[in-house]
Amino acid sequence: MVVWGKGCVVTGGAGFIGSHLARRLLDDGNDVLVVDNLSSGSMRNIRDMVGRKGFEFRNWDLRDPEVFKAVAEGRDAVFHLAANMGGIGWISSVGADIMRDDLRMNVNFLDACRDCDVLWALYSSSACVYPAGRQLSPDVVPLRESDALPAEPDQFYGWEKLVSEKMCEAYNKDYDMEVRVLRYHNIFGPYSSWDERGKAPMQLMFKALKHPNPPFVIWGDGRQTRSFCYVDDAVEGTLLRIESDYLEPINIGSDRLVTIDELAKIIIESSGKEIVPRYDLARPQGVRGRNADLTLARKVLGWEPKVSLEEGIKRTYEWLSRELPA
Repeated sequence: MVVWGKGCVVTGGAGFIGSHLARRLLDDGNDVLVVDNLSSGSMRNIRDMVGRKGFEFRNWDLRDPEVFKAVAEGRDAVFHLAANMGGIGWISSVGADIMRDDLRMNVNFLDACRDCDVLWALYSSSACVYPAGRQLSPDVVPLRESDALPAEPDQFYGWEKLVSEKMCEAYNKDYDMEVRVLRYHNIFGPYSSWDERGKAPMQLMFKALKHPNPPFVIWGDGRQTRSFCYVDDAVEGTLLRIESDYLEPINIGSDRLVTIDELAKIIIESSGKEIVPRYDLARPQGVRGRNADLTLARKVLGWEPKVSLEEGIKRTYEWLSRELPA
């Protein structure tokens, strides 16, 4: 645990992962500034922190470079998680807005950290940077960090993330900075969106909770594969990542590969309901298979996920049940 005397900034801190990270930093004794324009984040996610000593929230737009400089000025650490993003339904339907908004924010992040001499800076990238050609089979080989090049992401969002990783590398080289980069792989847990920006675990939990309306529909044939990491583990990996002096990207996720059918089965069991899934082959489903190679995370950070998929789903379903009574 590190306590930064001048405090921390979490951009996108009213979002899913950002709110969990901000809460952990606050619990560890840090002063925490959350900056979020609430385009996809929500005050609901941070309501328990409002009023706590050391916590501050600003509804600011980080696409403005002067705003980002005001955010970074005088802070020890900046965790940059803000992004225009969502699940496969969102990122497969929105391209230009994602690339424009995120690239603007990411350039502003790097310039602000450079100009304000921020020593502890972290950029959150994504498994979406990996080439589509390496993810054509459900029985996919776990993706190592070096597999990102030659580049062939399957969505504009992945291209934006990969370009931003290279910008971090260039700023580190040219301006003697130490921006750390991590790649999140399918993080899930409480405070995640269940609307159109939501990802598969939360959308399926929402459908199970409200069954039979809406119906429990799986996008695709259910045989596509992913690995899913519970958010508490991801936050621990994030903190270890920013404390490390290793500057190349590192995967933060799980290496337990499951089909979407298997994920659905775990969710249905958590619901305690009799549910027979339906399938919609016309809906977006992304790459055919994706899994994380955690060799580097184990070696460099001494990190690996501890919460099982079943336990993480149980905790998240219980939270969702409290938020949205059936």
